[in-house]
Amino acid sequence: MPQVKIIAKNFIDMVASLPAVKLDMLYANPFICEAILRSLPPLAKKYVLQMMYIDAPIPAKSLEEWVLPDGLSKHRVAIDRLIQLRVLSETVDRKKETSYEMNKKFQINLQKQLIHGGILPREPMASSSVILPSSEELEIYALEQWEHFLLHLISSNQSEKLTNFSSSMMKVFQRGLLSQRDKEASRLTEYGFQFLLMETNAQLWYIIREYIANAEERGVDPANIISFLLELSFHETGQAYNINTLNEVQLNTIKDLSDLGLVKLQQGRKESWFLPTKLATTLSVSLSDTATRKQGYVVVETNFKMYAYSTSKLHCEIMRLFARIEYELPNLIVGAINKESLYNAFDNGITSDQIVSFLQQNAHPRVAEKVPTVPENVTDQIRLWESDLNRVEMAPAQFYDEFPSKDLFEAVCDFAREYGALLWDDSKKMQLVVKGELHNEMREFLRRQKQ
Repeated sequence: MPQVKIIAKNFIDMVASLPAVKLDMLYANPFICEAILRSLPPLAKKYVLQMMYIDAPIPAKSLEEWVLPDGLSKHRVAIDRLIQLRVLSETVDRKKETSYEMNKKFQINLQKQLIHGGILPREPMASSSVILPSSEELEIYALEQWEHFLLHLISSNQSEKLTNFSSSMMKVFQRGLLSQRDKEASRLTEYGFQFLLMETNAQLWYIIREYIANAEERGVDPANIISFLLELSFHETGQAYNINTLNEVQLNTIKDLSDLGLVKLQQGRKESWFLPTKLATTLSVSLSDTATRKQGYVVVETNFKMYAYSTSKLHCEIMRLFARIEYELPNLIVGAINKESLYNAFDNGITSDQIVSFLQQNAHPRVAEKVPTVPENVTDQIRLWESDLNRVEMAPAQFYDEFPSKDLFEAVCDFAREYGALLWDDSKKMQLVVKGELHNEMREFLRRQKQ
């Protein structure tokens, strides 16, 4: 099974991977300095705020005094993160004593942002000149766009409305999730199946990371996209912003983001504008901070029947990954979990823990408060069926028969048994199976016996 890619919890990992020159360019923007501060672990935030007006290097021993003794492990994590981001620089003097100093550009611009605030390159348009959708309508739009994208990822035939992404852009998003052989239809990889069972926020971060990682292939500086996305997180959800305020890179990016449901594009008689959704305005916040309890829709019974109270085709296709769909009604999907459907899921790289976690996280409100939310006999059986597969190990072996005499057969069995390589034998039919690694020695032994 291929190694599963690690999904960045926020932009902090992507920012840390940028070269030092590009990091310094980003820190020239006060909004980005604040976005970095918002994304830091709590202890790292504390250090940045306490060092805000300290111009001289601070000894490492003095920094350690700012935290309780039982918090030293978190202290090291915070310091390492700040060094990765070049927010802090580390120096060691002749006495081998370590000290830390804050990045001057980051320090000055963060001071400006926190004290005086900042003005975004664009302000919301007057409400009298645009027609704004309600927050509910905007949320529905974002969900529908995201579901259309995922359906297109599973199978373009399942999507009522194909995304507007170019084929090259779809390849960027599908990288690692789909594989295609010559003259064969594309199919989900093991990680692709696992991706579909993830929370929406985790899926979004994977797609955004791939989008940024492949920016250079499109002739775009990744730092420019990161800068724009961080800046976008300071916009207000549902407010209209004039598209004419965007440069060429930002305009292309905003069009791509609209297909993912991060923004909604609207056209007026004279002007065009975009409206950020909640997905866009939480981009600079960690995944754990944005995770919320969503409305569940799945009920699993002790007889392995599964009922999904949903009108979403995406939900149906996700359930089909590990269950047999029996029939669909306008607002109800009925399926069953059985050995065959689970074996197909296991073959595709989905684990029993992922299936159980999916059923628990998406439990219908009527069963979500119960303990357990999924019947124990169902979860135990799912894990047992997976363990059954793991009991069988494939190893090369060699089959021998048609021995000319009983004595030679028994001699060969003794030889294989001596090396611990005899896997099976039938004395009546004079047949045996030995480990493949002993084949050359067996041939040499048989050759000597014939002499």
